[in-house]
Amino acid sequence: MLSETFNPFRIIPVLLLEHGRLVKTVKFSKPSYVGDLVNSVRIFNEKEVDELAILDIGATKKGQPPNFDLIKEVTDECFMPLAYGGGVTEVSHVKRLVEMGVEKVVINSAAMSRPQLVTEAAMAVGSQSIVVSIDVKKGLLGGYGARAVSGTKKVDAKSIPALVEQMVQAGAGEILLNNVDRDGTLLGYDHELLRSVTAAASVPVISCGGARDVADLARAVAQSGAAACAAGALFTYRGPHRAVLLNYPRPFEVNEALKASSLT
Repeated sequence: MLSETFNPFRIIPVLLLEHGRLVKTVKFSKPSYVGDLVNSVRIFNEKEVDELAILDIGATKKGQPPNFDLIKEVTDECFMPLAYGGGVTEVSHVKRLVEMGVEKVVINSAAMSRPQLVTEAAMAVGSQSIVVSIDVKKGLLGGYGARAVSGTKKVDAKSIPALVEQMVQAGAGEILLNNVDRDGTLLGYDHELLRSVTAAASVPVISCGGARDVADLARAVAQSGAAACAAGALFTYRGPHRAVLLNYPRPFEVNEALKASSLT
């Protein structure tokens, strides 16, 4: 029987930073201000979320390292497992983040250009603390391609599953699959893409980009093989006019959605 107290799988709100401001994007563009980072962390503390991810989308674009002072403010307030990504280009960054209390370090652009960084980071802090984020976008002629630098640069890869396998072999303990085309749209996960990646990955895969509702989260796990679900807009907005109201599903809602998904 599924617990009525704990979510049966991890559900991860994703907070985006740009120039120290908390923003939300649509298809990796048009960032809009949605609130204060530290205050948002406090709200998610009260909601007892499974895990929280903070991604600084401006750091890599500007070639800047992580904002360690701001991250320290967050770790001082955060009472849940925390993942951080953005501007991570050196093993020293990874070590410092973990020492500050970040449980998982997310590497994207640097991993695409230098997979050896993933190996070195995993050796330094353990693969369980290394998440490789793969940003995926559909091409004009169909098919999926990987992107880096906040979706602005194409990554040379044979296929997304092949890239996933490469990152796992390099030392990634988890894969964050982020769909550029669905980011912020609330149109639902791309389950076909998700299934192709979970079939290729020998480590947990986190689905991100386009989550529609709790039923969509449950489907990603029960039918598409995800180990965890991440979302931004779903937990940031409420109502047709997208009023900013941080929210998070209650365990019984997740359990009921998972039961329903398992039956279809």
